[in-house]
Formats: sequence, structure tokens, C-alpha cells
Amino acid sequence: MTSINEQLVPVASPVIGEAEIDAVVQVLRSGRVVQGPEVAAFEERFSALVDGRTCVAVNSGTSALHLLLLALGIGRGDEVVVPSFSFAASANAVRLTGADVVFADIEPAGFGLDPAAVEAAITPRTAAIMPVHLYGHPAAMDRIMTVAERRGLAVVEDACQAHTAALHGTPVGAFGAGGAFSFYPTKNMHSLEGGMVTTADAEVARTVRLLRNQGMEQRYANEIVGANMRMTDVSAAVGRVQLGKVEAWTERRRANAAYLDARITAPAVTTPPVAEGARHVYHQYTVRIRGDRDAAMARLTAAGIGNAVYYPTPIHRLKPYWEPDQKAGRTWDLPETDRAAAEVVSLPVHPSLTVGDLERVATAVNTLGEKP
Repeated sequence: MTSINEQLVPVASPVIGEAEIDAVVQVLRSGRVVQGPEVAAFEERFSALVDGRTCVAVNSGTSALHLLLLALGIGRGDEVVVPSFSFAASANAVRLTGADVVFADIEPAGFGLDPAAVEAAITPRTAAIMPVHLYGHPAAMDRIMTVAERRGLAVVEDACQAHTAALHGTPVGAFGAGGAFSFYPTKNMHSLEGGMVTTADAEVARTVRLLRNQGMEQRYANEIVGANMRMTDVSAAVGRVQLGKVEAWTERRRANAAYLDARITAPAVTTPPVAEGARHVYHQYTVRIRGDRDAAMARLTAAGIGNAVYYPTPIHRLKPYWEPDQKAGRTWDLPETDRAAAEVVSLPVHPSLTVGDLERVATAVNTLGEKP
């Protein structure tokens, strides 16, 4: 059991420092708190992370995905190929446009969409592919882009967990028709809450700007039907400060992951593989545990090691998707998705960990498989 003198090593640890607090205070004192200069400055600075693409800030990562799909003209009658092994927001954004979700299986190593499964899932109604850069590992974008280009499909990157991740030198969010990032507090960088659309298409960017602001660029000159999905300047101010820290934090995450890779030796545990040419940014350090996962997690918790399963239920098995599929007589054969959902456990890797914390994590993991 954990000693009363040993604190829990948390699986995630959001950072809000004095610089973030000072930036928020300055915005509040300025009186410009919504869709003002801080938002514009945040968009401009974030562009450097995605090869200079145009960036449009919104109020969440889900909104970023939703508005990007709408701006690409995706809606009723269309299908979008999505992994089921992801957070529900990936599929929800598609459903919110009126389009249908088609689930495809993942590759076992990086947890991203399997390009061969994507190809097999394409129908005459397919309009887009949505790869998810899960846990901070880039999906197989080179092969997915090949499929998309050959079939004339848009690629919408769900990069909500993958700030500064890259494949063969190209950053995520800079491959397809557009990308979406989240700035939720547990992400590798945050803005308290918020999201960002990235795109190389000026018309798509303009449409997202209209959609986030009631369909208008000029006040009361509404051009299309839109909504209120704006980012506040308070959020943007926090995001700008965090942009100056995210690279150092990322290198700390990568170093922490390397430490765990080198020290976790339990035969029942598989550490996260990294694809050739991939820059993994370890939003989560996700291992596979063979055997009784619940018992293993209980032992980690008893040892004071935070742990969590992202995600225990694949999206296609969640009620909003499962029930309509059952009524339609539609089934999905996703063996790698089901296996991942049954085996994954995420361990602490965040930049606030000390060497002592990391050693405690490795030591506790290495007891798994031993008799209690």
C-alpha cells in the first residue's frame, strides 16, 4: 500500500503558472475579452507549429473538428471514415454535420487508422477520412494521404492530442485539407479550454471564421448561418504563454518516456512503440497489459501510481452509435480496436514528474505479473 508520506503520482498534471495568471489579468484589465487581439496573436503564433498554415481559434477541439467538416461542405448523405478507438468527439463531430460515421480498424503499434482498413471502408458516399493522432503518436499519414489522393477524398486530421507531433518532418495538422487541435487543460499545452483549426485553404479558413461567429465577419452583416464558437481573449492569452513552453515540455515528456522505456521490463507489459520517422509527443504514455488488467491497475493504484484507460469502450459500442447500427443491421469487424480497448493503460509521463516519480512508476509496473 501507498505510504502516507508518499503522494500519488498523477496520470496528468495541468500547468497554470504565474505567467499565465499575469496574462489573464492583463486581458481582464484591457476590457477586450472576446475575439480580440489576443486571439489573433495566438492564431498567428500557432501557425508556426503547422508549417505556416492559416489558424482559426475556436472554443474547443470538438468545435474545431465540427466547423472544419462543415467548411469542407461535408453533411447529410456523406460518409466519413473514423477510427472507433478514440474519444467520442472524433465521431460526434461527424454526426453533428449530418454525415454518417464509418468505422475502420487501427494498426496495433501506433493506435492510428490502418490505411488498408480505410481503403476497404470507402464507398461511393465517402467524402473524407479522419485520422486521429492518438496519445500524441502521428497516424500513418503518408499512406493515408496516398489513399485519399487516389480516391479523391478530403483528409481531416484530429490532432487534438498531438501538439508538435510530426511524421517524416511534417507536423501533424499540416497534411490534409485541415486539422483540429484541442487546448483542454490536460493536453500537452492548453488555454483553459479552446481549439484551433488549421488549413492551407483560404476559403475554408474564412468559412470557419464565419461559422464560429454567427456567420458574420462584419457586425450584423450575416453571410451564412453560424453559431457562437469563439475563443475568448482570456483563453488565448493563456495559450500564447503556453506556446512558449510547449517545446520544452514536449522534450521533457519524450525524455520521461525514454526513461520508462528503458526501465519497464515486466513481461506482461508492452511499452509504446514509435513508427519510423514519427515524432511521438506522449500526450499519454500508453502501455498494453496482458492478463488481468483490472487487477494490474488496482496494484498500480495501491502503489500510488496514477493510471487510466483511454478508452475502455470503442466508439462503435457506445449507445449513440451501437443502437442505430443495431437497428440498421450494421456491424463492425474491428479486432485490433477491441483488443486495444481491452489492454491499454496510460501511465504518468507529464513534464512535472521527477526522476523519483519515474522510478516509482517503473518499479510498480515491473511488479505486475508477480504474485501479490
